[in-house]
Amino acid sequence: MAANRFEVEIPDELAAQLEEVASALGIRDSSEAAVIAIAEWVGRRKSELDDRDASQRYFINEALDALAESPGSEKGRTP
Repeated sequence: MAANRFEVEIPDELAAQLEEVASALGIRDSSEAAVIAIAEWVGRRKSELDDRDASQRYFINEALDALAESPGSEKGRTP
């Protein structure tokens, strides 16, 4: 896998917290923890962007509606 190099300056407090979390979780060093943090942040933001896509936003609700309207469904029944 190709790798890109980024250099960032972060506040001392954030650096200390990153080191603390890395140590507590057995992560090799704060640089590796930062890569993990960036990957998780990007994943969450990507998910938010995907949710904004109108073709995907209501996919689950449409599927549930279709299931509820199918013959033999228990629509309107109470337990």
